[in-house]
Amino acid sequence: MTALGFLYPGHAAEDDYPRIEQTLASDIRLPLVHVPARGGEAGWPGEVLAGEAAEELRLSGAEAVVWASTLGSASGGPDEAVRQADRLAKDAGAPASGTAAAFVNAARELGMTRVSLATPYDEAQTETLAGYLRAAGFDVVRAVAGGPASPAEAAGWDAEAQAKLVREAAEPGPDGVLLACTALRTAAHIPQLEVAAGRPVLTANQVSVWEALRLAERRVREPALGTLFTVLPPVRG
Repeated sequence: MTALGFLYPGHAAEDDYPRIEQTLASDIRLPLVHVPARGGEAGWPGEVLAGEAAEELRLSGAEAVVWASTLGSASGGPDEAVRQADRLAKDAGAPASGTAAAFVNAARELGMTRVSLATPYDEAQTETLAGYLRAAGFDVVRAVAGGPASPAEAAGWDAEAQAKLVREAAEPGPDGVLLACTALRTAAHIPQLEVAAGRPVLTANQVSVWEALRLAERRVREPALGTLFTVLPPVRG
């Protein structure tokens, strides 16, 4: 059995993880530890809370750990994201990453260079994430802010609301659309989103799980989780 651990802020779309676990239908387990959401999804829980959560995941046998917050892992820029991951790795005793880095690695896995961004955030928060992606070397051809929506509001967005957002983001013809926010429930309808966009769509909880699998050096093919889960083997980094 492979256990992959996630620090998840608050309570919104955490049921995506057992859904993904069931979809994979294998020996992969996805334990979550909740940490307080500070300022919505954006807040890093701090060294003490993050350390306690990472320790709990270590005791669960997690072979890789991901800080499952898009803004929380992007708002300080790439250097802060690396610092967060290094701290989590030390506390969890396992390789670690964050959702923002997962988006970067997943987009590179699919050969994307020109991307569009769609979020339930306000314009300033959306631009923060767009800036993170630019710093990672991507051409962000469009950034669509669908919010501001609280995590609870974002968790209530259905497949059609999400599809409308990715269709708008896909209009300039990017290589793919990145649908941000781990408060969005996307695991049940990623192929539907890709049909709406007419190109690969990466979602926050999807890439968080993929990143943990990458860190644990597991190779999984599951088309129900989108184009990302049809590429083998994953890039190791």
